[in-house]
Amino acid sequence: MNPSSNPKPPRWAQRLLRRITAPHLREEILGDLDELFQKRSRYLGYQKARLLYLLDILLLLHPRLWRRETVPDFKTSYSSCSDISNPSFLHPTMIRNYLKLAFRNLAKHKGYSAINILGLAVGMAVAMLIGIWIDDEVSANRHHQNYATLYEVKLNQTFDGRRGTQSSLPFPTGDELRNKFPDFKAVAMYNKSGTDRSLLFGNQKFSKQGLFIGEDAIDMFSLNIRQGAKNPFREPYSIVLTDETAQVIFGRQDPIGKTLRLDNKTDLNVTAVVAKQPANATLQFDYLLPWQLQERMYGWVKNAKTDWRNNDFNLFVQLKDGIDPAQTNAKIKDVVLAHLANDPTTKLVKPELFLHPMAKWRLYSEFSEGKNTGGFIKYVRLFGVFGLFILVIACINFMNLSTARSEKRAKEVGVRKAVGSERSQLIGQFLSESTLIAVLALVLALGIVLISLPYFNTLTEKTMTIELGNPVYWGVIALFTAFTGLLAGSYPALYLSSFNPVKILKGAIQVGKGATLPRKILVVVQFTFSVALMIGTIIIYQQIQHGKNRPIGFTRQGLISVNSSKDLLDHYEALRVELLATGAVSSLCKTNAPPTQWWSSNSGWKWKGASPKDESVIFTTIATSYEYTQTMGIKVKEGRDFSRDFSTDVNGVLLNEAAVKRMGLKHPIGEILRWANREWTVVGVIPDIVIEKSAYNAVAPMTVLFAQDWVNFINVRINPAVSPSVAIDKIRPIFTKYNPAYPFDYQFADTEYAKKFRYEELIGNLSAIVCVLAIFISCLGLFGLASFMAEQRIKEIGIRKVLGASVSNVCGLLSKDFVQLVIISCLIASPLAWYVMNQWLESYTYKISIGIGVFVVVVFLALLITLLTVSYQAIKAALLNPVKSLKSE
Repeated sequence: MNPSSNPKPPRWAQRLLRRITAPHLREEILGDLDELFQKRSRYLGYQKARLLYLLDILLLLHPRLWRRETVPDFKTSYSSCSDISNPSFLHPTMIRNYLKLAFRNLAKHKGYSAINILGLAVGMAVAMLIGIWIDDEVSANRHHQNYATLYEVKLNQTFDGRRGTQSSLPFPTGDELRNKFPDFKAVAMYNKSGTDRSLLFGNQKFSKQGLFIGEDAIDMFSLNIRQGAKNPFREPYSIVLTDETAQVIFGRQDPIGKTLRLDNKTDLNVTAVVAKQPANATLQFDYLLPWQLQERMYGWVKNAKTDWRNNDFNLFVQLKDGIDPAQTNAKIKDVVLAHLANDPTTKLVKPELFLHPMAKWRLYSEFSEGKNTGGFIKYVRLFGVFGLFILVIACINFMNLSTARSEKRAKEVGVRKAVGSERSQLIGQFLSESTLIAVLALVLALGIVLISLPYFNTLTEKTMTIELGNPVYWGVIALFTAFTGLLAGSYPALYLSSFNPVKILKGAIQVGKGATLPRKILVVVQFTFSVALMIGTIIIYQQIQHGKNRPIGFTRQGLISVNSSKDLLDHYEALRVELLATGAVSSLCKTNAPPTQWWSSNSGWKWKGASPKDESVIFTTIATSYEYTQTMGIKVKEGRDFSRDFSTDVNGVLLNEAAVKRMGLKHPIGEILRWANREWTVVGVIPDIVIEKSAYNAVAPMTVLFAQDWVNFINVRINPAVSPSVAIDKIRPIFTKYNPAYPFDYQFADTEYAKKFRYEELIGNLSAIVCVLAIFISCLGLFGLASFMAEQRIKEIGIRKVLGASVSNVCGLLSKDFVQLVIISCLIASPLAWYVMNQWLESYTYKISIGIGVFVVVVFLALLITLLTVSYQAIKAALLNPVKSLKSE
């Protein structure tokens, strides 16, 4: 072996020497022998120096040099001694040292610190807001003491070959379950009392929403009785108010024993006041009425007591402790079937009862073919993922900037390791820095949350609050902050602490370049999330607009509906004449539901050529009066509307196009249909009007019956030549004249129709906010990286400018790498977003097709945003005078 310019002793000899010498003597002996070897190599030659080195090692084979000495234990003096040799990285003294260094680094690099703190703060704030929203959703109904044993009874039935699920049940179901099945601890039938109803106290009129409900409901739902009797429904003419309603009506007066008049015809005694239900509770009401009161108020309810075909009522039950709901389901499923065994259509319908637990009322309310298919839980999960994505994007900013600046801190790491720092201590230092930044970001994030929460509540239609006085809340916040700090600092800590001190101090390592690939991967991941969110948000808005622009078959602008009453119906003709005389109204009609909804559906229709199976087809049913199509703004396809000129129209029916198609009627006008032991003559065909619960559902077959005794709404078409505000001012006194006991409450059809898009718009708005913030955080990190890269390449840019490079050349040089990364992100995000959004659209019948234009627009926007973000630093670096950047050279 030839001697080199920097000769080395034999490696195997060095390893042997390391093994045989004691630790406290090892470095000293190795250093002396190495120095002696270097001198001998210069004066005696390399080979002779090697032989003498081996001879020295043989002379050192003495037990005195092998003996280990006990290292003194300084643990007891750490807290009082500032000179600590090698304490644990979790020792309080070390933690204090970490925090000092962290504060110094933050103060020294204010720009990068601000970017890190702001990015993390925005990410944490978004994650916190989404977390508060998710907690509000998943905690719905948990305030009930009997949460685990409460159920709603539902009914599965097959109509026209499809298995459907409904909450509406026959009246006798409650007594049947109470009397024949010992599994139940409590049973409470309930029924919504329609829309808002009138409550009169003296000369004051109030419009409130309430329920008829069984007396067991008070204990079942653990309603908190603030005032009054523990059994408030002992008398049928009773009413229970919420504390909020009692405050509105009576103010500071004691409400117990006071008399309220319901709908200007029934006097009720206030027997109790209960606490208002939380905003996220399923059971919502302003007042409660005894179940038995219905029979005294409505004759049709009394007739329904033994009718197993009339599904107009609802039922809550509570199981006894220890009862298996699956076994109870098996026992009760054929209750309705047993009472309709003689009905020929029962075998086709196959009615089955089952229990739907309270735990699923809020988030698992959707059913398909008799099976629970989820519900709003899909959006809760979606935004849970969004919140995590935002937090990860913010943490990636920290990782990128920390690793990008690793060359600046490489010598620090090398010196620390050279003087004895262990890797665990370095990791502790870097994690303490990231945790400190997370704590500072938390303070800013809490401020953002407190400022934005009122707007967020308005957006989500909730009343969420931050429970600052709850220690559990602060415990969650502490864990969340620690998790964020550790997540953000994990990669930089592991990366920076891995540097070889010898190479660093010799200048043989280029850590900035070594971190390029991981940094690029993180940028790609970050922008993949952001681009996917952009694509998803645009598709959601396209779907919303697609539904809003759908032809709905009637004119909703200028159409209002007023909840009717006995007084209005008794004076309907006089009301109609006076309203038309104002010139503000062009037409009006009566219906059994608001213009944008249907409240009734029926089977059992028979027509020419119908088979027995066709009797199970469900038809949406609208009951109405004259001028229906004129008032609704419906263009009749065939035939005509109901007319006073034809006395036979009292048995008339209008069919929509879906009904004509389902019945297979080639010439429907004049056809005779049979239903409810009556014959109905088809007088007209109308288009498919969209009054389904969702504007994206297919339109069901519909029958419009002339049935003036089955109505409770008055629909008014405002004259297009009169502004709505002027028209309302003109018609208000007339309604008040004929309906003195009711406030004049009305709804515009276009406003009510817009509510059909409530959930879609909520998801769209939340997605847009998350998307914008994700892009903001990503661009914040991109801005920091561009700033660092421009600073790192300042001398290269100066040389290029001296050699003739233009400003555009330099800008392109600095922007090229970022543009490439964003393009890669777009290529990854596009197919992922297409797959996810295509699955989302599958839940809609009326939906868009995802076109390539969405992806082109998003790629263009992503590149534009990237160039705008990077361009400031690029132009700033390109315009710098090369003399200043190269003067040290």
